[in-house]
Amino acid sequence: MVKKIILDSDPGHDDAVAILLALGNKNIDLLGVTTIGGNQTLHKVTYNALAVLEQAHEYKVPVAAGCAKPLVRELETAPGIHGDTGLDGVDLPKPSRSVIDKHGVDFIIDTIMGNEPKTITLVPTGPLTNIAMAVRKEPRIVDRVKEVVLMGGGVHVGNWSAVAEFNMKVDPEAAHVVFNAPWPVTMIGLDLTHQALCTPARQRDIESIGTPTAKFVSQLMDFFRKSYEKNQGFVDPPVHDPCTVAYLIDPSVITVRKAPIDVETQGTLTLGMTVADLRAPAPADCHTQFGVKLDADRFWQLIHEAIANIGEGMDR
Repeated sequence: MVKKIILDSDPGHDDAVAILLALGNKNIDLLGVTTIGGNQTLHKVTYNALAVLEQAHEYKVPVAAGCAKPLVRELETAPGIHGDTGLDGVDLPKPSRSVIDKHGVDFIIDTIMGNEPKTITLVPTGPLTNIAMAVRKEPRIVDRVKEVVLMGGGVHVGNWSAVAEFNMKVDPEAAHVVFNAPWPVTMIGLDLTHQALCTPARQRDIESIGTPTAKFVSQLMDFFRKSYEKNQGFVDPPVHDPCTVAYLIDPSVITVRKAPIDVETQGTLTLGMTVADLRAPAPADCHTQFGVKLDADRFWQLIHEAIANIGEGMDR
């Protein structure tokens, strides 16, 4: 069954791969890309989203710029991981089009309200500001969204602090709104995404496709590998964001566990921590779950297939 998604992102090396995975799989209908200040400033990540679509010769998927800053805090970016542009390491193609004349939050609301209930999945891979703002502006979307599959958080590990993942730490208040809204939420956190390592063998497999987009991804991974080793101590970089899209394509790729999850917004040492209650089996009405185990071979197979399907470029 084809799944309609809105990808809310802050490209970002791994966000770029998530966009390409969504474009290159026939079971995903990418209705639009909304952007959010995160890995880099809003202006830069919006340019990156347009450039990645340009790389794939995809000109019809709308891009809408969203919020530039978190709900109540100043923006933190991640130049140590993603560079000054947010997509360092490649020569980005110059976009041949611009964003649509609609704020990203309004695009999310209008798309959800304009489609049949329970047919749209939200896939946020950056800070959750746009999603939280959409919930606050139009609460009816909560009952109409099929599910939220987000990259962020971690049950047993952090990366932007000892206990908090970047997306949650940047806007913990927005994350609190999203996790506490009564819609199905699947958290694809660091416990899961740290299993999605781009080893040299995985990268060579992508390169073997032999297309410009395959080369583009390989160059992204070259930079990502160096920055992750320098700043996070990883030999091979974890490719976080496409795990969300892979889960929607083939849920068997990720084993999940239900548990109540909330986000810390007050702690001096724990700000942005995603707190999962693992003391007992989840209650029957639990609407949150998190990824536990990744089928890494299947995950990378999906990425390979998508990049191969894009080929020299797409023009839908």
